[in-house]
Amino acid sequence: MTDTYETECVVIGAGAVGLACAAELARRGQEPLVLERGQGVGEGISSRNSEVVHGGMYYPTGSLKHLLCIEGRRLLYPYLASRGVFHRKCGKWIVATSEREDSEIAAILVRSEKNGVEGMRAVSGAEARALEPNLNCTSAIESPETGIFDSHGYMLALVGDIEANGGQVAFETPVVRAELLADGRFMLETGGTDGTRLICRTLINSAGLHAHAIARAFHGYDFDHAPPFKLAKGSYFGCAGKPAFSRLIYPAPVDGGLGVHLTLDLAGRMRFGPDVEWLDHSDPARVDYTVDPKRSEKFYAAIRKYWPGLPDGALTPDYSGCRPKLSGSGEPAADFRIEGPEAHGVAGLVHLYGIESPGLTSSLAIALRVAEAALKR
Repeated sequence: MTDTYETECVVIGAGAVGLACAAELARRGQEPLVLERGQGVGEGISSRNSEVVHGGMYYPTGSLKHLLCIEGRRLLYPYLASRGVFHRKCGKWIVATSEREDSEIAAILVRSEKNGVEGMRAVSGAEARALEPNLNCTSAIESPETGIFDSHGYMLALVGDIEANGGQVAFETPVVRAELLADGRFMLETGGTDGTRLICRTLINSAGLHAHAIARAFHGYDFDHAPPFKLAKGSYFGCAGKPAFSRLIYPAPVDGGLGVHLTLDLAGRMRFGPDVEWLDHSDPARVDYTVDPKRSEKFYAAIRKYWPGLPDGALTPDYSGCRPKLSGSGEPAADFRIEGPEAHGVAGLVHLYGIESPGLTSSLAIALRVAEAALKR
């Protein structure tokens, strides 16, 4: 017989966004229980990314990605500093290598001004090459607010906040079924070694790649509210040797992503990616995270547009991630979807769909939105 427990608040998913939501709800006295199907924090999207603090210049003005990226960044740097989590505001350049790309990044600069991104400026090709001698570009724009940080350390800090305020995180506890009860509360059935039944009043679906599956398993919730769902894999390649650049280097954006860009990991090592590989299915369980060494051919071609001196044989397969897309190849990039009671009419319930980049940067700001929506009665 399955045991039944009652709690005030449940958050599904212990990635950066789910933990940020739980930490915010814990600060508001909700004592949340975070349910995570994996063995540790951030085993999905949150541990398979570039660990970049984004500026907010790419996204359509007024979109959630724009607003929450900037708000989240302004919250994130002080939070990391207060918790002693490694971070460095190293800045980045978005570079053009042709006249067509000159106009593309000029448009990004105009949008950044509309979006209120601090410190953005145009950089001539001559200035760029003088400051970064290994760089090939015709023009660039600078984002001084962009940085890198220890995403795992950040998530552990959020766990500390959750536990300090009466919440807890349960690992190896997948949600297999959910139901809206007649009294307005939610019933969850969990799998794992000790399957249980939980009843709560506030429920946050922040399951990342599995968010649609959770919504689909929800009896009493109209799944028609959920947006379309597609998967895009992104691979990364490492690069041995002394860093060739002092800041992050991004090319002009491509369909589905920001192009094969150069970031620096926490040890100062160069890393390139991700590329965009649209998958022919939408099942997270079928994603193969192996990095195909043959993809390096396209990486060399893309990187050498802005770093012609990349040596042969310098790239090695590193890791890959997968993004929950709400739009497909060739379509305009979809915005975040935060589906609260105003969208679906169920008090206390919030579904988070399509939380890909800049979700990590936006996480603290997303958490504020989610808490306001979930606790509004």
